[in-house]
Amino acid sequence: MEITIDIGYEQLLAAIRKLPAAKIEQLKSVLNDEFIEQKASNDLSDFQDFLLKAPIMSKEQYEKHKSDRKNFNSWRME
Repeated sequence: MEITIDIGYEQLLAAIRKLPAAKIEQLKSVLNDEFIEQKASNDLSDFQDFLLKAPIMSKEQYEKHKSDRKNFNSWRME
């Protein structure tokens, strides 16, 4: 069984502040730095998601790009 509750950050903070000290310590131990870093690394920003879904250049396309770039650079210098 799963329950989803939609509350704001301020409401959550107020609820945590009402907890007894022992429960706050327990919550802190569960939400340690390792957990937070793992959670943050799993949440990709829209830009990161965009970059990961972008097309990838093949080795042949990259070699052609380098060659074209070299040709353009020599053409500009003349």
